[in-house]
Amino acid sequence: MNPETNVPAAAVVSPTAKSVPATSSDRIMAVAYELFSTRGVRDVGVNELIERSGVAKATFYRHFPSKDSLVLAFLEQRDKRWTMDAVLSEALRRGSTPREQLLAIFDVFGDWFAREDFEGCSFAKVLVEMGPVHPLGQASISYLAKIRGHIQAAAEAAGLVRPEEFAYSLLVLMKGSILQAMEGDLQAAKRAQRMAVWLMEHHGA
Repeated sequence: MNPETNVPAAAVVSPTAKSVPATSSDRIMAVAYELFSTRGVRDVGVNELIERSGVAKATFYRHFPSKDSLVLAFLEQRDKRWTMDAVLSEALRRGSTPREQLLAIFDVFGDWFAREDFEGCSFAKVLVEMGPVHPLGQASISYLAKIRGHIQAAAEAAGLVRPEEFAYSLLVLMKGSILQAMEGDLQAAKRAQRMAVWLMEHHGA
């Protein structure tokens, strides 16, 4: 996510931050992360992945027996780099209480939406592309459920009533704000944050 104006750039983890890959597997994963996060899954072919990563076809398939196996590895890395490092960890840093941390998610989103490399939610995009029955769609559903679990835990810590229902509702606001931002609404995060305040009041905070 974009840093706050008073936060050193080095202290913020970007979900699309690039580093120098050390191995052929790392190079493939770095290319896959960039392409899948920005263009989705179906639009990216194995030949392009091989060409962009500079490895032989045999090397590619030695590390990843199929394109689907690479997408699964991408989703796992996306969960760590985007969900955990870029969103949840940053929201924890910005808020001093569970309630503030839940609302800070939308502050983090606001910075992210303003970035030139804002790419949307990969889990939702893969789910829409592949469908809920496909293994990749199922994996995306699992990662979205994991996010919901983090929200529910924070809601419980904040003393909200019906924390599971709250988590489902907040995730609606999160996903909706991302889609709205993809339409060009740079105030989507603020709008969703205001609704999140009302939601918290409904759940007793």
